[in-house]
Amino acid sequence: MNLVLFEADEVYRPLDRQDTRSQHILNVLRREIGDTFDAGVINGPRGKARVERIDKDNLILEFELNETDPPLYPIELIVGLSRPQTNRRILREATSLGVRRLSFVQTDRSEPSYAESRLWSSGEWKRHVLDGAAQAFATRIPEVYFGKALEGSIAGLEGDVERIALDNYESHIHLLDMDMEYSKIVLAVGSERGWSGDERNTLRTNGFNLAHLGPRPLRTESAVVAGLSMIAGLISTGS
Repeated sequence: MNLVLFEADEVYRPLDRQDTRSQHILNVLRREIGDTFDAGVINGPRGKARVERIDKDNLILEFELNETDPPLYPIELIVGLSRPQTNRRILREATSLGVRRLSFVQTDRSEPSYAESRLWSSGEWKRHVLDGAAQAFATRIPEVYFGKALEGSIAGLEGDVERIALDNYESHIHLLDMDMEYSKIVLAVGSERGWSGDERNTLRTNGFNLAHLGPRPLRTESAVVAGLSMIAGLISTGS
């Protein structure tokens, strides 16, 4: 937790001693009265917080948040629903890498039960998003959607976006060798068993170009990290 994140209204009230953030501040960062630590408001400013008082039940904190977090990358990730543990990793890592929107979609090779996991029904997914932002020392978090079918998710995409789908079987170009016309990018990654033939056709029909990351097939979460890292690097260098 490189940055301790708070909801906007939390900066005005005591923080419960049982809150995991209190435990982190006191037991991991080992902050005492008068000490400061890095803090931020979710989708808001960041800066420093100071421990003003440590009570039996609460921490009293004073905030000085005067730094603006950089915007998220103009990247949308569409990924096939996978096992909950894989989805948890993707939530954290994609957030750390700065995507602006993250959609988990039902695919031909996704298990229907994946959309009914407690990860989604309990709201647990947001904890992993916040973990990813805190790791990246960032306050901005992506929009997250889950459960739609692939075709429904891509049907409403904006016109002027680069559309790329990772595929190791029918693609003939490496992601780094693609000529990207637009600055906004949608990256689609299949679920753990990849795309079906029908889905490849649907992706092509909707303007997606197929690309690969090299000759070695990767786990879904590894492909997400590698693909997003390459695209973020291309955006940063203006390639």
